[in-house]
Amino acid sequence: MIRILTIAGLLISALTASAQPPSLDAQYEKATFEAVSKVAPCVVLIETSGGQDVMLATAVRKVVGPTTGLAVDPDGYIITSSFNFTNRPTDIFVTVPGKGKAVAKVVAHDLSRMLTLLKIDLKDLAVPTAFPKAEVEVGQTSLALGRTLEPNVNKMPSIASGIISAKNRIWGKAVQTDAKVSPNNYGGPLVALDGRVYGVLVPASSEGEETDTAGTEWYDSGIGFAIPLEDVMKVLPKLKAGTAEKPVNLRGGILGIPAPQPPQYLDAPTLTAISPKSAAEAAGLKAGDKVLSVDGKTINTLAQFLHTIKPLYEGDSISIKVKRGDQEIDIPKIVLRGVQTDLAEGFLGILPMRDDPELGVEIRLVFPDSPADKAGLKAGDRLMKLAPEGIKDLLPFAGRDSLLTIMSRFVAGTSLQFEVKKKDSGKTEKITVKLAEMNDSLPEKFPQESSKKRALERPKPIPKSAMFGPGNPFRPGDPAPGETPLKPKEKDPAKPKDSDKKPQANSSAGNNPHQDDKKPGDDKKPEEKKKYETGLIQKSNPEQGHDYWVYVPENYDPNISHGLIVWLHPAGVDGKDAKEITNIWKLVCEEFNFIMIGPITHNKDGWIPSETDYIVQDIQNTINSYTIDRARIATHGSGVGGQMAFYVAFRERSLIRGVAAVGAVLGTQPKDKIPSQRLSFFIAAGQKDPLLKDIKESRLKLEKKKFPVIWREMAEIGKQYIFEDDKAIRDLVRWFDSLDRL
Repeated sequence: MIRILTIAGLLISALTASAQPPSLDAQYEKATFEAVSKVAPCVVLIETSGGQDVMLATAVRKVVGPTTGLAVDPDGYIITSSFNFTNRPTDIFVTVPGKGKAVAKVVAHDLSRMLTLLKIDLKDLAVPTAFPKAEVEVGQTSLALGRTLEPNVNKMPSIASGIISAKNRIWGKAVQTDAKVSPNNYGGPLVALDGRVYGVLVPASSEGEETDTAGTEWYDSGIGFAIPLEDVMKVLPKLKAGTAEKPVNLRGGILGIPAPQPPQYLDAPTLTAISPKSAAEAAGLKAGDKVLSVDGKTINTLAQFLHTIKPLYEGDSISIKVKRGDQEIDIPKIVLRGVQTDLAEGFLGILPMRDDPELGVEIRLVFPDSPADKAGLKAGDRLMKLAPEGIKDLLPFAGRDSLLTIMSRFVAGTSLQFEVKKKDSGKTEKITVKLAEMNDSLPEKFPQESSKKRALERPKPIPKSAMFGPGNPFRPGDPAPGETPLKPKEKDPAKPKDSDKKPQANSSAGNNPHQDDKKPGDDKKPEEKKKYETGLIQKSNPEQGHDYWVYVPENYDPNISHGLIVWLHPAGVDGKDAKEITNIWKLVCEEFNFIMIGPITHNKDGWIPSETDYIVQDIQNTINSYTIDRARIATHGSGVGGQMAFYVAFRERSLIRGVAAVGAVLGTQPKDKIPSQRLSFFIAAGQKDPLLKDIKESRLKLEKKKFPVIWREMAEIGKQYIFEDDKAIRDLVRWFDSLDRL
């Protein structure tokens, strides 16, 4: 049972004498008070000011106001959650119980565990005692402490009580508690009933996202995580080596073996592929190797292997034994590397046919001189199965979304095998291709047919025998190909009305509102075919005081998944360009199956970051109303609108797949690529644009991170919209239509 304990109750319990033997509750509260009293001098208040205006795509508050930290060294070192610094504050202040307030500087980040180390000039800080990981047991009492709700450090911190509900979570990086963990206590300690500290409270994600806000989706769900203090103290010397001028960044160690198999608990892992320039490649590991042991410990399942590898850091080393054919090979030392940002995503060189639920993927178009072209693939051929070279059994898949998910795991230079059903002969053959790096070429003309018009049908099921064979890179608990990973339920969700219920549909269309959920045997008369509002539609969100418009082509068919272009208007337009923009894009939307939306800002200087949530809500409203292709959602803008297009895309990586920016400068350093979240860019600028040099710099920054970028420089044009250049606008249309290229 989870209990929020008040300090008043604790004090009364501790100070009130009784002739009767204390009750169990009284004993518990007394023990809690004593435990918290031991740790309270180590729990500090952190305050920040300045920085960016950050909006999170979660239900939690903005990162403002006081937060919590934990002293870990008497010489003024404070550990806290990186979540507390998502807005990159310019000023940080730490108040220590009994010591006063001091200016703090960030000296290190642990990017693997989402921790930040601060340094203040106060000395002789109280430091807690770590609870040994070997002694942690499920069911032990846990107390989550924070300073957010009680910023007066001379008082006791807030307390949320619970138990240890699991050990070795987040692949061995964290302990799990059912105590209430939220931004109110992120960065604070999780304390045992004897006053020792289990760990530091953080939001954490089992999906391995190394971002400041990863894991905030678990907020208020009864699932909280703490990084063991024992682990923090082990790496503290490395973290302390950083300075305010040159902070240390500890990253998770990466072996370089995408999609090991089989399912987590069935057998030892087999390496399906080896990433180029990786630690695995340097050590001589090969696709098809079966892992037998790591650091002398026998590996019986994939889960054991991941629990051994995932907690390690860049620069850590392991020994490994593998079975290759009939041989057992010992590799005495492999030095793990960090995130590789210089690897481009793999490019086969095809456009897939959309809205086709049958097994495999039909090829719509083959890019000239691409790996697919060189392998003899033609439009109409059907890809049926694939596996990395060296793997005997190939994996079947159904539909474009499934293939997109699988292909996202492979970088340029990876050799893949495909089973192909040829259109001309009907025969099935096997080919091998080496994936190339995606370039900026666009075919002059795309085939007219792009959809099988079956978007509302579910993909055909893949036989279980094939899904659990040795060629399957997916594991039980992973999302099915093309699906979004499950998230915890929202707090106290309102029960939907019957009219609000929406059945699931083909994943490319998101939560499709058109699919009929009528059950077999229903006696109801078939409903009349629904009529959809088309043309330019003005929308309003009274609750948020926000307006936007939607353009739906007159030939809209819910059986065809439509791409979504999110137009972010320039400064000072106030949304009055809706008719002009939709007139420009009307024929494109009809021919290439696109819907447009136009969020509106009334800020005379243009968009501000805090309006991101409104834009996302407009997108979600449209997804809930029409058949939207999630692989072709792109932000598009000119000038300040283009800057906002960059910003929204990087903030909403799970939603946006492309950015088309005209005459716009990338305002910040681009983030690293996330293989499972494709993001492509089309950047255009006029030769006479005074910002041309800065816009070119934006292109170079993105290319350095290996993002696919198409660049178009328009002659004799200044800051005008791209429509003034016929070739550039044609290329932009083709780019929009090829966002799902493989």
